[in-house]
Amino acid sequence: MKMKRSGIGSEEYMSFKPIKDFEDEIANFFGAPYAIATDCCTHAVELSLRYRNAKKIEVPKHTYISIPMLSIKLGIELEWKDENWLDYYYLTDDIIDAAVLWKKDSYIPNTFMCVSFQFKKHLSLGRGGVILTDDKEAAYELKKMSYDGRLPDSPWATQNINSMGYHYYMTPETANLGLQKLPEAIKNKPKQWTVYDWPDLTKMEIFK
Repeated sequence: MKMKRSGIGSEEYMSFKPIKDFEDEIANFFGAPYAIATDCCTHAVELSLRYRNAKKIEVPKHTYISIPMLSIKLGIELEWKDENWLDYYYLTDDIIDAAVLWKKDSYIPNTFMCVSFQFKKHLSLGRGGVILTDDKEAAYELKKMSYDGRLPDSPWATQNINSMGYHYYMTPETANLGLQKLPEAIKNKPKQWTVYDWPDLTKMEIFK
């Protein structure tokens, strides 16, 4: 991987071009104006909830456990719902858990759709996620939030960081893997997930 000198002592920083290239390809596939790559889908959802200052999420009884756990982590209200969802479901009016979605031009306007690239998903990268949005300002802010409040294209020590961020960015190595595997993923038919791929989370002690 190409490394550049920061100009501050001997500090080096990575080239984030593979991430930008991957984001552009994913945005194009889903038909979204903007894509913000993250280290996992759960963190994509978390960033969206933080950005929108959500106070409550509605979660299907059958989904992955990390999603309702966000209500505990963020101190927001959790409401369970019986929903036989397919491909995606709404957590709020405009935040969507689309972890298992893989369909061209499936972006829903005026939403934050969060997709997973975990090892069991159609585009299997081991770990990774993305936020799809059509809000330019939100995309800019979410990008900064995912990179510890900084922008990725220059050394953080040269930036006047003025907002809270989180260490949730996708690595260039993961993005490169995504670019390599994307053509095959586009060509192949994805698995059809059902709600019964997950247990009833309301029966777990942590949520009682």
